Amino acid sequence: MNQDIVARASEIINAKTGYIGGGMEGYAALALIDEDGYPTASTLTIAKADGIKWLTFATSLDRDSVQRIKNCNRASVCVNTSEYNITLVGTAEILNDAQTKNDMWFPIMGSEWSGPDDPEYCVIRFTTKRYSLFVGYEEVKGTL
Repeated sequence: MNQDIVARASEIINAKTGYIGGGMEGYAALALIDEDGYPTASTLTIAKADGIKWLTFATSLDRDSVQRIKNCNRASVCVNTSEYNITLVGTAEILNDAQTKNDMWFPIMGSEWSGPDDPEYCVIRFTTKRYSLFVGYEEVKGTL
């Protein structure tokens, strides 16, 4: 049964990735530790994901989240509705290499950056270490 819930949570996240129908549809809250040691959360669009294993988000190098990740890479992601709550705990890293930026690029992002080679555009990659999933009125916790 645990594997069924993990699989369903992965399907939910995968269905929310990318820029569905030309718009940004799949949101998640990314929580990071700020410079004063307090958790802070931001809502970001999920660019791509491998189920609950890892998720990526597009951002700019000048955003607070980038500095927070550089100071402390511990992070949490939450995706929820009234039907499910998917909470992931793990680490975040900033990726700025050309390959990753090209792989994570969607044309709609051109409204914020000039293209995948824009020097301000970067990718946050969140990697899950443990999870707490409430899907279909069933709850499961575990580690990856």
